[in-house]
Amino acid sequence: MVATDPLFVGWSLKKFNATVINDVWPEVIFFTLVSTMVALVTKMTSHSLGVSNVLLSVLGTVLGLVISFRTSSAYERYQEGRKLWTNITVASRNLAQIIWVHVPFERTGADGKKITTVETVIEKKTMVNLVQAFSVAVKVRKHFLREEPGVYYQDLYPLICFLPRYANPQGSATPADMLPLWRASEDDAFPLPTEPTSRTGSTQSLSSGAHKEQAPPSLRRARTFDPEAALADVEAHRPLRSARNPPSSGLLDYLPFLRIFAWMFSSCSRRLHSKNKQKKKKGPLAESNVPLEITIYLSSYMAYLLRMNWLSPAAASALFANISSLQDAMSNLDRIASTPLPFAYQAHLRMSLWLYLFFLPFQVVGSFGYLTILGTAFASFLLLGFLEIGQEIENPFNYDLNDLDLDAFCLGMQRELHEITAHTTPDPSQFVFTSWNQPLAPADQRSAAELTADADAAYTHAAHGDTEPGMMSMRRVLLKNYRDVDRITRQG
Repeated sequence: MVATDPLFVGWSLKKFNATVINDVWPEVIFFTLVSTMVALVTKMTSHSLGVSNVLLSVLGTVLGLVISFRTSSAYERYQEGRKLWTNITVASRNLAQIIWVHVPFERTGADGKKITTVETVIEKKTMVNLVQAFSVAVKVRKHFLREEPGVYYQDLYPLICFLPRYANPQGSATPADMLPLWRASEDDAFPLPTEPTSRTGSTQSLSSGAHKEQAPPSLRRARTFDPEAALADVEAHRPLRSARNPPSSGLLDYLPFLRIFAWMFSSCSRRLHSKNKQKKKKGPLAESNVPLEITIYLSSYMAYLLRMNWLSPAAASALFANISSLQDAMSNLDRIASTPLPFAYQAHLRMSLWLYLFFLPFQVVGSFGYLTILGTAFASFLLLGFLEIGQEIENPFNYDLNDLDLDAFCLGMQRELHEITAHTTPDPSQFVFTSWNQPLAPADQRSAAELTADADAAYTHAAHGDTEPGMMSMRRVLLKNYRDVDRITRQG
């Protein structure tokens, strides 16, 4: 994502590629050549190609309004996508805090056996990891939103590889018993094993990242760190795809007018193959909504806590509300990604703009002369640029430089969730009544330990001269605190 401003500060090739110049320059050159032809023929021959410009202002105004609406609607989708990712971030923080703080560490199981604190911490940290996996799965459906199916990615698989894989794990494990989360990602080349892959023997070659697919060379050069290094080093029975799979740039990206030849070639190839080779029918592919599967496990965990009476009703309500918020954000993100503007609208708008720019030099050559060439070039760049901007930001979840940085969002969430679980949730008495705490400053600079050393005479000689001990004296100190802070903070 490129968002540096102003335009001419810190200019780089990346910022240049983030513009729409690469997309519009062939069309701009075409309409400039048309205007050049019109200007030369009109000025250098006895034939005038000028026509009446009565419709110029009317059609230009209408077309400008339509293009403005197109760009505004695309930007609205862009902003809505960002707001929904904020909702996911907030709900994830809340879920992690509820699981880590409100679920008790000391508890007894249904059989009366005491559950150790180590087991509780492992359980709670595992569920917090699932909260992190949700955002990554939305980002993989990034992979969800970017239409990269499956779960075998370097940033997702380590977070969910422990989830059940078969409907009946105690019985015979067969492909027919495989759960949807894993069935949708499997193929014949890498069958799913019934037991975790061992790190010894012949499987040692897959350890320490050897099982991960290497990112493209251009991407490896651009990255100065490896975010997946902060994830668990787990073994996979198949190579893991890179967390970032941007499409490679080709000649057609810089010369888009050549796409017509690529389309003609692909059409001819399909016809030849259809004559020489009979088409094979493929069965329906298994599909799985990975983020939805993760929320099901989170909901099951909440039901487990309620069944064991380890979660208060208020905390359970908050937990359920945040899980629902994740599902709502996921559905709305899918709506943005899978619902583009209708093709008829886009095609008609582009054809109307092309016709307008084609006939523009014929209408202005009589007044502008040779300046028609510059005027047409500027108008083409302006109008076509706005049209391309709307098309590029319409789906803000891809790998374009102007799209939302979903990887940065997920990495930021990963840091925050680890920060939440880094806290030991101590009892307030362990840190409130210490010499570091001065709760009544600035009116009373004594520490909490000094204030509680002699509770009966704590405020006998307070700074304001009051001789009445007890709560009334403390309230006067708090009132003096308000006046002092109000006076100090309003100065200057």
